[in-house]
Amino acid sequence: MNRYSLKAVMVYYMLCFCGTVFAQNAAYIKRYRPLADSLSEAYGIPAAVILGVAVVESSGGAGRTVKLLNNHFGIVGRNQLMKTKKIKTRYKQYSNATASYIDFCNLMTRKRFYNRLKGNNNWQLWVPAISKSGYSEVPAVWQQRVSAVIKKNKLYTAIQ
Repeated sequence: MNRYSLKAVMVYYMLCFCGTVFAQNAAYIKRYRPLADSLSEAYGIPAAVILGVAVVESSGGAGRTVKLLNNHFGIVGRNQLMKTKKIKTRYKQYSNATASYIDFCNLMTRKRFYNRLKGNNNWQLWVPAISKSGYSEVPAVWQQRVSAVIKKNKLYTAIQ
């Protein structure tokens, strides 16, 4: 196979993979948008932020932490996996997705920036604030990824 054919094949597979990831994210967003909207109203956190963080942290619902622990946000805490499946992990276990989403919102209410931003629907203020608060181990990359998910999926718009 010549050099150009190899590049064409690689581009084709990348496009297929990106299309699959986008479809997976779209399905995840469609499924959890109503929950994010209701929590947004209750906690004053933009639904775009809740969903954007969830998509990134859960790999669009396909991540191991979501599948094993119902943890959509990568929150660290206790779990029963070592006892039940002999799997060691540092992530918190939830009974369902709703519990995970609520815990994320409760975690945000304990951050310094929360009172200043509560009720402000501008996701562009929230994402950097969360990033700077120590939520992620790699803040700059995390902030870029969450912002990209919000923009690409137009999460900042109202439900259609």
